[in-house]
Order: sequence, then structure tokens, then C-alpha cells
Amino acid sequence: MASMGFGTQDVRIKFIKLSVAIIIANQHGKNHVIRDLSLNFEKGKITTLLGSNGCGRSTLFKLCTKELPIRHGMIKLDGQNIDSIKRKEFAKKVSIVHQQNIIMGDIDVESLVRYGRNPYLSFMQGLGEKDKYEIENAIKLCGLEEIRTKSINSLSGGQLQRAWIAMSIAQKTEILFLDEPTTYLDIKYQIEILELVKKLNRELSTTIIMVLHDINQALQYSDEVVGMYKGRVEFKGDPNVELIESSMSKIYGTELSVERFKDRLIVLPKI
Repeated sequence: MASMGFGTQDVRIKFIKLSVAIIIANQHGKNHVIRDLSLNFEKGKITTLLGSNGCGRSTLFKLCTKELPIRHGMIKLDGQNIDSIKRKEFAKKVSIVHQQNIIMGDIDVESLVRYGRNPYLSFMQGLGEKDKYEIENAIKLCGLEEIRTKSINSLSGGQLQRAWIAMSIAQKTEILFLDEPTTYLDIKYQIEILELVKKLNRELSTTIIMVLHDINQALQYSDEVVGMYKGRVEFKGDPNVELIESSMSKIYGTELSVERFKDRLIVLPKI
């Protein structure tokens, strides 16, 4: 694994010899999606997972968020094995926004944001003053005041994604996982969402781990990037430090050129 100027910080999530085997239908044997991976996600940073389809990003995301069981190895959150953390307690520590989020029924934006307080409420318990404060704060942070009473089914893609992120803010966790939050959005709304992500990180010190397809957006908005290839970490570190062209080309399976534009690096097809 190549390192790119990465220093020691407070570790928030730590992987210990993580390996996951996925059974492939109609085939004998196993395809190891994650292979003996050791990796730390650092507290207070925006970390983005990079790599082509099938590299293991989605599997890693699902393992971190308890959507897949860990068969071999261990993931620790603040020193505690996540397998030992009950789901309700886990939801007080980690919030998740998927590429496509599903909720039953037609509700308004404010009602969606309220769901973020569910981990703190017992059955049939009403909202307290702290819950109401967190909901209001999330709505303001995401700029949803003018559409708080609108049906979520009437929102644009960018508005809807902001509403889901607001729900995660109301959840009041220190860690936010985002799975391709800008997919299917026009460039205007992609930038809007990524600026919001940066704002949450800078103002709330939220640790953010996300998956992005756009390499240059990842380099611009991340404190560190993790390049994955065939279930392993190919490189990890500061995106402003010189990237290795061969490593970028390897993880995406095509010839790429790494260039410096003003004060940051960009990745282009090699011509």
C-alpha cells in the first residue's frame, strides 16, 4: 500500500485484518471482495473511497455500517468491536445516507428530519426540547426552512438529498457515512451537496466517510483518499500530495494522467 504524506491522528474507526468472502452464484469457491485489509479512518476528517466497480468499496461501506456481517477480522469504533454495539446505540454514533434512500409514505421534509431523533426515543415517546432543537438546527444547517412543509415526493434531487443529510444531522452522530451522495444530480446540486458535506465537517467536526465516482470531486473535497483495488488498499493519504499516476491508472484500469492545476491535483485521461 502506498502512503501519501499521511500522519498519525486520533483513530476513529480501525480495521484489524479484515477479510470478507462472498459466494458467487453458479460457481465453486469464493471470490474474496475484501482481502486482509488493515485501515484506519481518522477522527474529524473527510475520507473518500476511490476505485472502479467491484473493487470492494461498497462491501467495505456495508461492513462499516453493519449492513453486512463480519466473518473474519474485526472493525473497531473508538476501540470497541462494532459487532458488540447494539443497533440503537450504533445509530447514536453513526449515521448513514445511501445513494437511494427509501421511506414509506408521503411525508413532509420536517417529518423526515424528525426520524433522526428515533434512536433517542423509546416506544411512543414524544419529542423533548433537545429533540426539537436538534431538528430545527439540522433544518437550518441544510437550508431547508422554506421547504420544510413540502412533500418529499415533490422535491428536486438536490433538495431531497439535503433533507436526508439533515435527518442524519438531527441524529447527532459524530460519524457520517455517505454512499455516492451526488449520483444522478446535476453539477450544480453535486457542488451544493459537497459544499454542505464540507460545512458539516468544518463546523460540527463530523467525521465523514464517503464513496464518490467523480475522482476530481473526491480530490477537491477530501482530507484524505483511499484507493482500492481488488479488495485491497492500493494507496491512502492526503490528496494534495503528489499522486502516483501508475496507482491511479491501476485502480481504474485505464491510463490516467495526474496534473497540478493551481493549488491542487486533477486526474485526466492520458492522451
